[in-house]
Amino acid sequence: MKYKVLKKQNSSKTCLVCGVKNDLGLKARFYQLENGELASIFNSKEFHQSYPGRVHGGISAAILDETIGRAISVSDETVWGVTGSLELRYKKPVPIDCDLITVARVTRDTRKLFEGEGEIILPNGEIAVTAKAKYVKMPIDQIADECDMAEEWLPIPDDEPVEYIEIPGR
Repeated sequence: MKYKVLKKQNSSKTCLVCGVKNDLGLKARFYQLENGELASIFNSKEFHQSYPGRVHGGISAAILDETIGRAISVSDETVWGVTGSLELRYKKPVPIDCDLITVARVTRDTRKLFEGEGEIILPNGEIAVTAKAKYVKMPIDQIADECDMAEEWLPIPDDEPVEYIEIPGR
Protein backbone atom coordinates (compact mmCIF):
# COMPACT_ATOMS: atom_id res chain seq x y z
CA MET A 1 0.00 0.00 0.00
CA LYS A 2 1.16 3.55 -0.73
CA TYR A 3 1.16 6.23 1.95
CA LYS A 4 1.46 9.96 1.41
CA VAL A 5 4.55 11.55 2.95
CA LEU A 6 3.61 14.57 5.06
CA LYS A 7 7.14 15.57 6.07
CA LYS A 8 10.74 14.44 5.95
CA GLN A 9 12.48 14.57 9.33
CA ASN A 10 15.90 16.13 9.86
CA SER A 11 19.08 14.08 10.03
CA SER A 12 22.18 14.24 12.18
CA LYS A 13 25.71 14.75 10.94
CA THR A 14 27.30 11.88 12.89
CA CYS A 15 24.59 9.48 14.13
CA LEU A 16 25.18 5.79 13.36
CA VAL A 17 21.66 5.50 11.97
CA CYS A 18 20.91 8.81 10.22
CA GLY A 19 24.27 10.62 10.12
CA VAL A 20 24.97 12.00 6.68
CA LYS A 21 28.68 12.49 7.47
CA ASN A 22 29.14 9.06 9.10
CA ASP A 23 30.87 6.95 6.45
CA LEU A 24 30.01 3.71 8.28
CA GLY A 25 26.44 4.69 9.17
CA LEU A 26 23.15 3.60 7.62
CA LYS A 27 22.26 7.12 6.40
CA ALA A 28 18.59 6.33 7.02
CA ARG A 29 15.98 8.84 5.92
CA PHE A 30 12.80 9.31 7.98
CA TYR A 31 9.36 10.21 6.65
CA GLN A 32 6.17 11.07 8.52
CA LEU A 33 3.23 9.33 6.85
CA GLU A 34 -0.42 10.27 6.48
CA ASN A 35 -1.51 7.36 8.71
CA GLY A 36 0.48 8.73 11.70
CA GLU A 37 3.36 6.27 11.35
CA LEU A 38 7.01 7.00 10.71
CA ALA A 39 8.89 5.17 7.95
CA SER A 40 12.63 4.96 7.52
CA ILE A 41 14.41 3.90 4.36
CA PHE A 42 17.96 2.60 4.52
CA ASN A 43 20.39 0.45 2.58
CA SER A 44 22.85 -1.54 4.64
CA LYS A 45 26.32 -2.35 3.38
CA GLU A 46 28.77 -5.21 3.75
CA PHE A 47 30.35 -3.61 6.83
CA HIS A 48 26.93 -3.83 8.59
CA GLN A 49 26.82 -7.62 8.31
CA SER A 50 27.29 -10.43 10.78
CA TYR A 51 27.05 -13.68 8.83
CA PRO A 52 27.81 -13.20 5.13
CA GLY A 53 24.97 -11.39 3.38
CA ARG A 54 23.01 -10.71 6.58
CA VAL A 55 22.66 -7.52 8.57
CA HIS A 56 24.00 -7.79 12.13
CA GLY A 57 21.24 -8.03 14.74
CA GLY A 58 22.64 -4.99 16.53
CA ILE A 59 22.20 -2.90 13.38
CA SER A 60 18.58 -4.11 13.14
CA ALA A 61 18.13 -3.08 16.78
CA ALA A 62 19.65 0.35 16.09
CA ILE A 63 17.37 1.17 13.13
CA LEU A 64 14.28 0.00 15.02
CA ASP A 65 15.25 1.93 18.16
CA GLU A 66 15.80 5.11 16.15
CA THR A 67 12.60 4.77 14.12
CA ILE A 68 10.36 3.98 17.10
CA GLY A 69 12.03 6.71 19.17
CA ARG A 70 11.45 9.29 16.43
CA ALA A 71 7.80 8.26 15.93
CA ILE A 72 6.75 10.47 18.86
CA SER A 73 7.72 13.57 16.89
CA VAL A 74 5.01 12.85 14.32
CA SER A 75 2.55 14.29 16.85
CA ASP A 76 4.94 16.55 18.82
CA GLU A 77 8.16 17.84 17.25
CA THR A 78 9.44 19.15 20.58
CA VAL A 79 9.66 15.70 22.20
CA TRP A 80 12.92 13.76 22.35
CA GLY A 81 13.16 10.27 23.81
CA VAL A 82 15.82 8.29 25.61
CA THR A 83 15.49 4.52 25.33
CA GLY A 84 14.41 2.77 28.52
CA SER A 85 13.90 -0.70 27.04
CA LEU A 86 13.92 -2.37 23.65
CA GLU A 87 12.63 -5.87 22.94
CA LEU A 88 13.18 -7.47 19.53
CA ARG A 89 11.97 -10.59 17.73
CA TYR A 90 14.16 -11.75 14.85
CA LYS A 91 11.96 -13.63 12.36
CA LYS A 92 13.89 -13.61 9.07
CA PRO A 93 17.42 -12.68 8.00
CA VAL A 94 17.80 -9.04 6.96
CA PRO A 95 19.78 -8.89 3.69
CA ILE A 96 22.53 -6.40 2.92
CA ASP A 97 22.75 -4.16 -0.15
CA CYS A 98 19.05 -3.62 -0.76
CA ASP A 99 16.61 -0.87 0.16
CA LEU A 100 14.73 -1.72 3.35
CA ILE A 101 11.85 -0.02 5.13
CA THR A 102 11.28 0.25 8.85
CA VAL A 103 7.86 1.41 10.03
CA ALA A 104 7.03 2.53 13.58
CA ARG A 105 4.20 3.95 15.60
CA VAL A 106 3.53 5.23 19.12
CA THR A 107 1.28 2.87 21.08
CA ARG A 108 1.13 4.73 24.41
CA ASP A 109 1.92 8.33 25.32
CA THR A 110 1.97 9.77 28.84
CA ARG A 111 3.38 12.97 30.31
CA LYS A 112 6.88 11.55 30.94
CA LEU A 113 7.04 8.34 28.87
CA PHE A 114 5.99 6.88 25.57
CA GLU A 115 5.92 3.38 24.10
CA GLY A 116 6.05 2.25 20.51
CA GLU A 117 6.47 -0.64 18.18
CA GLY A 118 7.90 -1.17 14.73
CA GLU A 119 9.15 -3.62 12.16
CA ILE A 120 11.73 -4.03 9.42
CA ILE A 121 9.95 -5.02 6.23
CA LEU A 122 11.71 -6.95 3.48
CA PRO A 123 11.23 -6.03 -0.21
CA ASN A 124 8.86 -9.00 -0.63
CA GLY A 125 6.61 -7.69 2.18
CA GLU A 126 7.68 -10.17 4.85
CA ILE A 127 8.45 -8.84 8.31
CA ALA A 128 12.04 -9.62 9.27
CA VAL A 129 12.32 -8.07 12.74
CA THR A 130 9.76 -6.62 15.15
CA ALA A 131 10.38 -4.45 18.19
CA LYS A 132 8.61 -2.92 21.16
CA ALA A 133 10.23 -0.12 23.13
CA LYS A 134 9.77 2.35 25.98
CA TYR A 135 11.26 5.84 26.11
CA VAL A 136 11.65 8.62 28.65
CA LYS A 137 10.79 12.10 27.35
CA MET A 138 13.60 14.63 27.86
CA PRO A 139 14.59 18.07 26.64
CA ILE A 140 17.47 17.97 24.17
CA ASP A 141 19.74 20.04 26.46
CA GLN A 142 19.60 17.18 29.01
CA ILE A 143 20.48 14.57 26.35
CA ALA A 144 23.22 16.24 24.31
CA ASP A 145 26.20 17.82 26.09
CA GLU A 146 27.24 21.22 24.77
CA CYS A 147 25.82 20.45 21.32
CA ASP A 148 24.94 23.13 18.79
CA MET A 149 21.76 21.61 17.37
CA ALA A 150 21.85 23.96 14.38
CA GLU A 151 25.16 22.35 13.41
CA GLU A 152 24.21 18.74 14.22
CA TRP A 153 20.50 18.45 13.33
CA LEU A 154 20.00 19.26 9.65
CA PRO A 155 17.29 19.23 6.99
CA ILE A 156 18.73 17.04 4.22
CA PRO A 157 16.79 17.23 0.94
CA ASP A 158 16.32 14.12 -1.16
CA ASP A 159 17.75 14.10 -4.68
CA GLU A 160 14.16 13.57 -5.82
CA PRO A 161 11.37 14.60 -3.43
CA VAL A 162 9.55 11.63 -1.90
CA GLU A 163 5.79 12.13 -2.10
CA TYR A 164 4.64 8.56 -1.38
CA ILE A 165 6.18 5.51 0.24
CA GLU A 166 5.00 2.07 -0.73
CA ILE A 167 5.14 -0.39 2.15
CA PRO A 168 5.34 -3.92 0.79
CA GLY A 169 2.96 -6.48 2.22
CA ARG A 170 0.29 -3.99 3.27
